[in-house]
Amino acid sequence: MNKPIRRVSIFCLVLILALMVRTNWVQGVQAEAWATNKNNKRQLYDRYAHPRGNIIVSGQPVTRSDFVDGLRYKYKRSWVDGPMYAPVTGYSSQAYGSSQLENLEDGILSGTDDRLFFRNTLDMLTGEQKRGGDVVTTINAKVQKAAFDAMGNKKGAVVALDPKTGAILGMVSTPSYDPGTFAGGEKADQDAWKALDADPNKPTLNRALKETYPPGSTFKLVTATAAFENGRYQSIDDATDTPEPWVLPGTTTQLKNESPNERCENATVKSGMDQSCNTVFAKMGADLGKERMRAQAEKFGFNSTIDTPVRSEKSVFPDSSSPDGTAQDSIGQHDTRATPLQMAMVSAAIANNGSLMQPYLVAEERSATLTTISKHTEKQFSQAMSADTAKKMQDLMVSVVENGTGTNAKIPGLQVGGKTGTAQHGEDNAGLPFAWFTSWAKTPDGQSVAVAVVVEDGSQNRDGISGGRLAAPIAKAVMQAALGK
Repeated sequence: MNKPIRRVSIFCLVLILALMVRTNWVQGVQAEAWATNKNNKRQLYDRYAHPRGNIIVSGQPVTRSDFVDGLRYKYKRSWVDGPMYAPVTGYSSQAYGSSQLENLEDGILSGTDDRLFFRNTLDMLTGEQKRGGDVVTTINAKVQKAAFDAMGNKKGAVVALDPKTGAILGMVSTPSYDPGTFAGGEKADQDAWKALDADPNKPTLNRALKETYPPGSTFKLVTATAAFENGRYQSIDDATDTPEPWVLPGTTTQLKNESPNERCENATVKSGMDQSCNTVFAKMGADLGKERMRAQAEKFGFNSTIDTPVRSEKSVFPDSSSPDGTAQDSIGQHDTRATPLQMAMVSAAIANNGSLMQPYLVAEERSATLTTISKHTEKQFSQAMSADTAKKMQDLMVSVVENGTGTNAKIPGLQVGGKTGTAQHGEDNAGLPFAWFTSWAKTPDGQSVAVAVVVEDGSQNRDGISGGRLAAPIAKAVMQAALGK
């Protein structure tokens, strides 16, 4: 071989080797980066090239994959009772991505999860169409419908938990939206998305998990728990050392009770809870101090990240309040903030004799052939209080429903415990209050459910807003649906 040909051959060989190195580098080292690049639409097209798996509620799918035979997309996502289930499922849109379970469980639903490799390989060998797997939720269809119907056109949220397991039985946020209206990529989908995005009521916001509110008087349950756990009181009938009026520590500001008919001076713990005396529990929290109060709040889940697997916004009990701030924090005002999930967790722990279970929304993942891929294992989040304290707290909550501000939650044949809350907000508390109710109910044979409801300020007159009048009837309907009453 002459010298020029040899040089050309070597040069070509170098080019081939460089091409091989580059190809292996792209396919091996950079494959993941290219596959997940936001500008790579191939995965998006593949996601809708075959039927997507379903999200299951009470044994039935609440999602579908509709065949559309488009140029790039063969299927489009749709929902059964979309507005009712949107806070659970989230959305899956060809143009706007996905959220919540549709996002977090995308590997199973789209069939791309590594655990479905064997199933996908068999389908490829046998010529079967690729299919996504299913996600089985803990949601109880009756509970979800009862909560959605009871909320009606009110703005707010409802969360229902199984205290013994942590299973989320219902999760509603209103106003809601239909994910199917923007599941495609047509102009109508774009218009629907823009309308939702511009809506000041934020219908796509999951208020059950992603919004925090001042919990108001429902937080008095945490304060009373801290008092019992720290030996401040031994019995619910113990008298408190509470003057009327009571001046916030380090200030000249008198703390007021909501009703002039309340007899809160030196009230017992039980009477103070029945009447929801601000002075009783603000002083109780101030006497305990912010460290003890924060420690107790954190046992209930405050200041922690809660993954259901959809991540909840952190509920907050502050660590830097002055003594007068701690007093107000202890009655759910000032800087204390809570999600509806968090306040359902408070009631669940009390109902479950002090043991707080980790809340969860996904019971099982399975393949298209119904083979179980994973199953949730229940686990304790914390021991929020002793069993003895839990019994006292149960007695307090039952008394609130039987004798106090929560009588609208009574259910014949069930033991019901609850706590109302009317949380002030806005500059100088000028906004209409948030109405709260957190509760639990038990059957004689031991079945139980815990429910938290928040109703935001609406068009109602200020005097007509209270947890007992607005939120308690909603919680009652949900508890009845959960326990068959």
